[in-house]
Parts: sequence; C-alpha cells; structure tokens
Amino acid sequence: MKAKTDKKKIDEILTRTVENIYPSREALEKVLHAGKRLKIYTGIDPTGPEIHLGHAVFLRKLRQFQDLGHEIILLIGDFTGMVGDPTGKYSTRQVLTDKEIKKNEKDYKKQVGKILDFKSRTNPAKVMKNSAWLSKLKFKDILELCSNVTVQQMIERDMFEKRIKTGKPISLHEFLYPIMQGYDSVAMNIDMEVGGSDQTFNMLVGRDLMKSLKKKEKFVLTTTLLTDASGRKIGKTEGNVIAISDKPEELYGKIMALGDEVILKMFAYCTDVSKEEIKGMAQKMSQGANPRDYKMQLAHEIVRLYNGAAAAKKAEQHFKGLFQEKAAPSKVKVYKVADKKINIVDLLIKTKLASSKSDARRLIEQGGVKADGHVLEGWDVDIIPTKKGAVVQKGKRHFIKIIKK
Repeated sequence: MKAKTDKKKIDEILTRTVENIYPSREALEKVLHAGKRLKIYTGIDPTGPEIHLGHAVFLRKLRQFQDLGHEIILLIGDFTGMVGDPTGKYSTRQVLTDKEIKKNEKDYKKQVGKILDFKSRTNPAKVMKNSAWLSKLKFKDILELCSNVTVQQMIERDMFEKRIKTGKPISLHEFLYPIMQGYDSVAMNIDMEVGGSDQTFNMLVGRDLMKSLKKKEKFVLTTTLLTDASGRKIGKTEGNVIAISDKPEELYGKIMALGDEVILKMFAYCTDVSKEEIKGMAQKMSQGANPRDYKMQLAHEIVRLYNGAAAAKKAEQHFKGLFQEKAAPSKVKVYKVADKKINIVDLLIKTKLASSKSDARRLIEQGGVKADGHVLEGWDVDIIPTKKGAVVQKGKRHFIKIIKK
C-alpha cells in the first residue's frame, strides 16, 4: 500500500506548527513524495487523565499523516509513565503506581479518538502500550541499551545541568527514561516519531538507538509548543490544562479566558482554519477590529472540532447569556438555609466559594462578589434566603442560589 503524495498537503504537514525535522525536511519530503508508507507514532505517558490542547497539536499532525495513508500508532507509555519523564523537571518527579497509571489511561483511546481515526476501514490508527516490551527486558538487555548512550549526553540536558548547578539530586532512573522511550522505536521498528519540541532529546535518543540496533534512519518531527500569553506551556505540568474532554461550555469558557495575544497562534495550532484566513484576521485586528469577536470564533471552532456544531452553538449561546448579558446560568447550584439570614462571609465559606474568612473578605474587597447582580462593597452583609432564591456570584463563572429551607 502506497501513501498519497499530494504536494500541497505534504507542504502543509511539514510547515504548519513544525519546529524541526531530523535529519532534514528535504530528506523526509523526498520519502513522502515517493509515496513510501511510513510507520509513524507518538507516545503519551498517562501521568494525568486528560488529553489536552497541548497534546492535540502533535496528535493533529499525526492525523494529517493518517489521512495521507501512513500507518499510525498511538503509544501509551504505561511503563515509562511509572518512571516519569524528567523533561522540564527541576526536581525528581513522583513515581506513579500501576493503579494510578491504569486509572489515568482509562479513557485515552476515547479522547484521542476525537482526533485520530481508530475505526477507519482502510487505515485505522492502532493503540499500543510499551509495557509489552519494556517489562520483559532483562538486566543484560538494559546494560546493552545503556552502552549506546553516554553520561555526557545526559548531563547536557538543560534541566539536569540546572539541577547540578543548584545541588539538586538526579536519580539514576531519570537517566534511564530517555533510553526506555528510545527503545520504543526499536521495539516497534518505527520509521518516524512525532512529538512536542520539549521531547526532542528523548526522540533523538530513539533515533540513535535505531541507527545502532536496526541500522535504520528514523525521522523525527517536532511541533512547536502551545503556550499562553505569558509564555507558559499549556498543559498539566503548568496547571493550565484545557482538556479536549471538557464539557462544551467549559471548553468554550477556557478559550475565552485566554489572552488576546494567543488568538492567532491558537487558530494556527488548534484548528483547520487556513493560513490565508488567519493572516486576514491579523490584518483586521491591526486595523482596530475587536479581538473578542475572533476569540469567540476560535472558541466556537475548537468546541465544534471535539463536540460537533450543535454543541458549539449551544456553548456560544451559554457564554453570551452568562457573560455578555450578565445573566446567571440556567442551572445553578442551590444552597438551602434554615436561618432567616446568613452573613456573606460565612456563606462563601460554607458553599466553598472561599477557602477562609480572609479569602472571602479579600474577594469582597476586590469587588469579586455580587448578590442578585449588585457588587457587594463590604463584608458586613447578610443574605436573606427566599423561596424564589437569592443569587450570589463569585467572579465571572461561579453562581449559587440561596433558598429558604
């Protein structure tokens, strides 16, 4: 079976969101134009239960290759996940248990199925787990693998250098992680690996092992990292996850909460909107067009990709009603009160809208608390519950209705 050789699509694959290609773009381009069907994979360690938009950047790249007819593998790092990838970590990360790994990976195929096609009749993507081979390696095998990588290579990694300078420990198992990930390529006899640019070192170790053990070239394509307006990577490491499995209204709201500076980047990284259309948006915004309108278009497009057009329209209507028209959502959590009145500070704590009295008072002082649409200017305020219900709002997204018991 030969792969498709559509020149325009190949050019799009090798340029949009791509940071580097090893050994070179020219070498990969030549193979793709020849129609050779490549075995391509990406690996995800189940260190959290969610597939997020950061993952989606390289998963969408993988889908482009699948659409051309290449063999695609999603590798779940159930074994490497227990060890923990040291990439970007300036302290040794906590080792996960087998139980935690299984819990996290439970819905991975379902979530990734929003991007890759596992049901295709002619070219379905496959799912594999690296415990299938890594758990079977003997100590002799590990020694032989380690002989292909030097200590100098390892300590050149920026996070290891920083740990050495600051006197922080580096555990030996962290040195072994890139070797284990690299062996994945050998075990599957891979032609190419796709991943975020933060995984470059690990992927290139795999390329070295393929040369040493298989006498074979392995292409590596790295995608540019998805970052927010402050330059922080969007993902579980930074605690700013935007999961593709989020409910449509929540996903829409998280996109709208991003800074205006990332609108064009998000269109390029997370949607199928053309480069020409994105350039047009940039030009119009430079001429004074409201970025909010394009951000709403972005939020609608991302929700549509993962939940369908109807869900995207509903999420947009929900957002307009909640934020633009300043109305409470149709479904609000109800809190029943037996007393005739309750102090707003006590109420915020009991409903978990505030973690402490000082937190509650700070929220009120900053104008972040409303009662029936009115900003509270002091914390010496009592809320009087009624049968109809008084609506208390914290910030833009948190509402509770106080009902008389």
